[in-house]
Amino acid sequence: MTNSRRSFLTTVGKGVITISFGNLAFHGIAVAADMPKVDLEDPTAKALAYVHDSADANQLCQGCQLYTDAASAEWGPCAIFPGKLVSARGWCKSWVKRAG
Repeated sequence: MTNSRRSFLTTVGKGVITISFGNLAFHGIAVAADMPKVDLEDPTAKALAYVHDSADANQLCQGCQLYTDAASAEWGPCAIFPGKLVSARGWCKSWVKRAG
């Protein structure tokens, strides 16, 4: 195989990978935006005493290890409530301080 052919195949391969990951990232953002917010009447929310506004400013969902969105987002996904969004200013009994 010649250098130009190898270079071409490498470039095409990198492009395919980049496009694939870009589509996954965009799809993830679109899906998160379409998710419903956790209902306070949800059985899991009730069992964990979830609230949309924490009484303790030092224990907010955005500072929890289980909150999986950027700290600047108003609502984001949580590992405890799959398929639903929690308030960044929320809290529940499963709160664990984010590492770092």
